[in-house]
Amino acid sequence: MDEVFKALADPTRRGLLDRLFERDGQTLGELEQGLSMTRFGVMKHLKVLEGAGLLTTRRRGREKLHFLNPVPIRLVYERWVSKYAEPWASALSELKTEIEEEGR
Repeated sequence: MDEVFKALADPTRRGLLDRLFERDGQTLGELEQGLSMTRFGVMKHLKVLEGAGLLTTRRRGREKLHFLNPVPIRLVYERWVSKYAEPWASALSELKTEIEEEGR
Protein backbone atom coordinates (compact mmCIF):
# COMPACT_ATOMS: atom_id res chain seq x y z
CA MET A 1 0.00 0.00 0.00
CA ASP A 2 2.98 2.32 0.53
CA GLU A 3 3.73 2.19 -3.20
CA VAL A 4 0.16 3.26 -3.99
CA PHE A 5 0.37 6.27 -1.66
CA LYS A 6 3.77 7.19 -3.10
CA ALA A 7 2.45 6.94 -6.64
CA LEU A 8 -0.67 9.00 -5.87
CA ALA A 9 1.34 11.69 -4.07
CA ASP A 10 2.57 13.18 -7.35
CA PRO A 11 0.19 15.42 -9.34
CA THR A 12 1.66 14.34 -12.68
CA ARG A 13 0.98 10.69 -11.90
CA ARG A 14 -2.56 11.52 -10.75
CA GLY A 15 -3.03 13.37 -14.03
CA LEU A 16 -1.85 10.36 -16.00
CA LEU A 17 -4.33 8.16 -14.13
CA ASP A 18 -7.09 10.69 -14.85
CA ARG A 19 -6.25 10.55 -18.54
CA LEU A 20 -6.38 6.75 -18.49
CA PHE A 21 -9.71 6.92 -16.69
CA GLU A 22 -11.06 9.14 -19.47
CA ARG A 23 -9.71 6.87 -22.21
CA ASP A 24 -8.07 3.58 -21.34
CA GLY A 25 -5.45 1.87 -23.50
CA GLN A 26 -3.23 4.81 -24.48
CA THR A 27 0.30 4.65 -25.81
CA LEU A 28 3.26 6.50 -24.30
CA GLY A 29 3.07 9.01 -27.14
CA GLU A 30 -0.58 9.75 -26.41
CA LEU A 31 0.04 10.08 -22.68
CA GLU A 32 2.99 12.44 -23.10
CA GLN A 33 1.00 14.90 -25.24
CA GLY A 34 0.35 18.11 -23.36
CA LEU A 35 2.88 17.39 -20.62
CA SER A 36 5.85 19.71 -20.22
CA MET A 37 8.42 16.97 -19.69
CA THR A 38 10.54 14.63 -21.71
CA ARG A 39 9.38 11.26 -22.96
CA PHE A 40 11.84 9.73 -20.49
CA GLY A 41 10.22 11.65 -17.63
CA VAL A 42 6.77 10.34 -18.56
CA MET A 43 8.20 6.81 -18.76
CA LYS A 44 9.57 7.15 -15.22
CA HIS A 45 6.16 8.21 -13.91
CA LEU A 46 4.49 5.31 -15.71
CA LYS A 47 7.01 2.91 -14.21
CA VAL A 48 6.12 4.11 -10.69
CA LEU A 49 2.41 3.70 -11.44
CA GLU A 50 2.99 0.22 -12.84
CA GLY A 51 5.12 -0.73 -9.82
CA ALA A 52 2.25 0.31 -7.54
CA GLY A 53 -0.14 -1.82 -9.58
CA LEU A 54 -2.15 1.23 -10.67
CA LEU A 55 -1.70 0.49 -14.33
CA THR A 56 -1.06 -2.49 -16.53
CA THR A 57 0.37 -2.70 -20.01
CA ARG A 58 -0.27 -4.82 -23.05
CA ARG A 59 1.57 -5.01 -26.34
CA ARG A 60 -0.29 -4.48 -29.58
CA GLY A 61 2.21 -5.02 -32.33
CA ARG A 62 4.95 -2.45 -31.79
CA GLU A 63 2.80 -0.35 -29.45
CA LYS A 64 2.63 -0.66 -25.69
CA LEU A 65 -0.81 0.23 -24.36
CA HIS A 66 -1.37 1.45 -20.81
CA PHE A 67 -4.53 0.60 -18.86
CA LEU A 68 -5.82 1.89 -15.53
CA ASN A 69 -6.09 -0.69 -12.73
CA PRO A 70 -8.48 0.77 -10.12
CA VAL A 71 -8.15 -2.17 -7.68
CA PRO A 72 -5.35 -0.67 -5.53
CA ILE A 73 -7.30 2.58 -5.18
CA ARG A 74 -10.37 0.60 -4.13
CA LEU A 75 -8.28 -1.23 -1.52
CA VAL A 76 -7.07 2.10 -0.13
CA TYR A 77 -10.68 3.27 0.01
CA GLU A 78 -11.81 0.13 1.82
CA ARG A 79 -8.90 0.26 4.27
CA TRP A 80 -8.88 3.97 5.06
CA VAL A 81 -11.81 5.96 3.75
CA SER A 82 -14.79 3.69 4.25
CA LYS A 83 -14.14 2.98 7.93
CA TYR A 84 -13.94 6.70 8.69
CA ALA A 85 -16.94 7.57 6.52
CA GLU A 86 -19.20 4.87 8.01
CA PRO A 87 -20.09 6.75 11.23
CA TRP A 88 -21.08 9.82 9.18
CA ALA A 89 -23.16 7.79 6.74
CA SER A 90 -24.85 5.96 9.59
CA ALA A 91 -25.64 9.20 11.43
CA LEU A 92 -27.11 10.76 8.26
CA SER A 93 -29.22 7.67 7.65
CA GLU A 94 -30.57 7.80 11.21
CA LEU A 95 -31.29 11.52 10.86
CA LYS A 96 -33.19 10.90 7.61
CA THR A 97 -35.30 8.20 9.29
CA GLU A 98 -36.09 10.48 12.24
CA ILE A 99 -37.12 13.36 9.96
CA GLU A 100 -39.32 11.08 7.87
CA GLU A 101 -41.00 9.69 11.01
CA GLU A 102 -41.65 13.20 12.37
CA GLY A 103 -43.25 14.18 9.08
CA ARG A 104 -45.87 11.43 9.31
